[in-house]
Amino acid sequence: MLVEKKIWPKYFEAVISGKKKFELRLADFEIKEGDELLLREWNPNTKEYTGRKIKKKVSYVIKTKDVDFWNKEKIDKYGYQIIQIN
Repeated sequence: MLVEKKIWPKYFEAVISGKKKFELRLADFEIKEGDELLLREWNPNTKEYTGRKIKKKVSYVIKTKDVDFWNKEKIDKYGYQIIQIN
């Protein structure tokens, strides 16, 4: 399946360069390992697509609602971190 999403320029650049190898998204859509993610660069100031895009294969998905390592009090106090590892 191909899933298309907007991505802001600074994050798009990090994906293009290979520095950013993750996406943090609201889980309001279905996506699974093996799907393709089409990221279309979106300028939030002009509210228009720039015309640049990149397609990436999804290799891993975790939904944080399914992760109950911490209680709500600690999550509210500290939030989450997404850490990229290579």
